[in-house]
Amino acid sequence: MKKEVVIIGGGIIGLFCAYYLQQEGHQVSIIDKSDFTQGASFVNAGYITPSHIIPLASPGMITKGLKWMFNASSPFYVKPRLEKDFLKWSWLFKKSATTKHVAHSIPIIKDLNLLSRDLYEDLKKVNQFDFHYERKGLLMCYQTDKEGEAEWEMGKRAIQEGLHVQHLTKEEVKRIEPNVQFNIKGAVYFDSDAHMTPTNFMPQMIAFLKGKGVQCYANEEITDFQFSKNRVVSVQTSKQTFTADEFILSAGSWSSLLAKKLQLQIPLEAGKGYRIDVKESTGITIPAILAEAKVAVTPMQGFTRFAGTMELGGINHKINPKRVLAIAKAAESFYDGLKIPSGAIANAACGLRPCSPDGLPYIGKTSKYLNLTIATGHAMMGWSLGPATGKLVSELIEEKPTSMPLNGFGVERFS
Repeated sequence: MKKEVVIIGGGIIGLFCAYYLQQEGHQVSIIDKSDFTQGASFVNAGYITPSHIIPLASPGMITKGLKWMFNASSPFYVKPRLEKDFLKWSWLFKKSATTKHVAHSIPIIKDLNLLSRDLYEDLKKVNQFDFHYERKGLLMCYQTDKEGEAEWEMGKRAIQEGLHVQHLTKEEVKRIEPNVQFNIKGAVYFDSDAHMTPTNFMPQMIAFLKGKGVQCYANEEITDFQFSKNRVVSVQTSKQTFTADEFILSAGSWSSLLAKKLQLQIPLEAGKGYRIDVKESTGITIPAILAEAKVAVTPMQGFTRFAGTMELGGINHKINPKRVLAIAKAAESFYDGLKIPSGAIANAACGLRPCSPDGLPYIGKTSKYLNLTIATGHAMMGWSLGPATGKLVSELIEEKPTSMPLNGFGVERFS
């Protein structure tokens, strides 16, 4: 039976939910509080990352967070707030940051990433799109022996999971990236990863969906929901009321606030990240993460993107110049001869990634409402996990067997 579906949130997750649902013939509408041209889906590093198998909630992150708390240019920053939601999230994060949780999460995160990569590649094969997609792997570059050992430990864990990983010397890195002068000791290389240009893909997907009859409603903020017994009846925006058979909540960092209107607890913290785009040639052709600085480097279509920081400070889009400058300085310290232009630094942008306390996304139905599906909480992997999430959501609404088990993604696991 074909249904009317309303998707709340027009980022990469919402768009892929719309894509797979419209492919099945459903009538889809997307509502977004912005104009479909900004947000985390436009400013991310563009990675498809089977290599990223460790959840944010892992042993040692609390210690690092405390150490970096008073460093304005640190890669991970938590701004303490005496707010009930933040304190609960922090407690749940601490509770989740265990070796047992990491071991449970690794195969789940890996499988979701691999499913997504396959779906991106399927999309690339059809002639409906012409987006930038390259599978050149990912270099985890390090400058100290200590960091190199830590990266290789993660590499060996990924090998146990069936991924192909190599530990490269500086000279071996130079052979695969000959036009760059590195200031590193070596790198751990994952050939499983791919990369894209978000600003190239997002407009194409939006145009495609509109061409297929998907209605996109921009600059409409959700003000309320109407629900009766175990069903959502309608959603009220600042401009109109939408009724539907099915509703999907995929509003990124705003999802927890909207869930409250439905009397649901979906703990999330907004993790701010920054990006600097350099249009001048850098010679960089392979994506890299600069390990000590936690800066991501991506050769995109027409420019190189330098992205980084995880700043937990609530929902705001304030640019912290010190943190932007720290990204630029880190890049220049890893690539000899690289100079980030002042204009690129001045034009830095930020986006908010929705972080769950245990580092796993929320994907699934709620027990409270039979016609509500949650799809959020993907943290730094929203871009990577977009297609898989959209596919799984479509299968749930179609009442089909899902492409992979949803264990670990339960939307009420913290209720």
